Amino acid sequence: MAKVLFDRDGRIGRITLNRPDVLNAIDDDLPRELADAVARADADRGVHVMVLSGAGKVFCAGYDLAHYAQGKGPNKVVQEMPWDPMQDYQFMWANTQAFMSLFRAMKPVICKVHGFAVAGGSDIALCADITIMGDTAEIGYMPTRVWGCPTTAMWVYRLGPEKAKRMMFTGDRIAGPEAAEMGLVLKSVPDDRLDSEVEALAARMATVPINQLAMQKLVINQAMEATITQTQRLATVFDGISRHSPEGLTFKARVEEVGWKQAVRERDEGTYDWTANEPFDASR
Repeated sequence: MAKVLFDRDGRIGRITLNRPDVLNAIDDDLPRELADAVARADADRGVHVMVLSGAGKVFCAGYDLAHYAQGKGPNKVVQEMPWDPMQDYQFMWANTQAFMSLFRAMKPVICKVHGFAVAGGSDIALCADITIMGDTAEIGYMPTRVWGCPTTAMWVYRLGPEKAKRMMFTGDRIAGPEAAEMGLVLKSVPDDRLDSEVEALAARMATVPINQLAMQKLVINQAMEATITQTQRLATVFDGISRHSPEGLTFKARVEEVGWKQAVRERDEGTYDWTANEPFDASR
């Protein structure tokens, strides 16, 4: 079964993350299939705009921790020590560039976020040109607390340095209205209006000739492209380091000990000290 679906609906190319049984979590295949779907839409002269969404209850839950973190032994995200940073970089850089296919596509991409877009799922959502969230949907990059650095670095390009630091220093998840207020996404709308808002915007954009859309996107993106590759290379290297740091290895061991749901809860709530490898003691 395809993990990313593509369908043309008039002038709209619909791209859907299709792993609903695991909340559209990112595995080895999904980034490549996403880039393939974007390439199909970009090459189709009948498609003027793409709409990216997720099947099932949420947009995307990030990387599949049940596989990458909880699984015993090495994999493409966790190596035995001493680790090879360039092997790690090769895998994660390819994923980063697959997500950036949304940004680099000639045609505009609207991302529709319901449920949540967290961790690597936020990387995907923020690479789109325009992101619209439901009011109860949440977005965040919780792995900045331990075990991750957002490889696309799109937080700073959307928010500026201070607001990006507020999100990266806490690893907080925020709901749609706060994300829209701080400028992370275009807007947040009541959940029951999310589909109609996205469809109305896509239909409006679809009446514009492809060449006009492409020129405007290229001009605007050019303002970011002077630094974005260098920033993403550093972020991708740091992502690998964060997973193989002493605290990163402690998190991986904790996942194997108590399961990824409990370990992630301890990480996100700040109840575990990954340096001391014990529950957090505020008096220390």
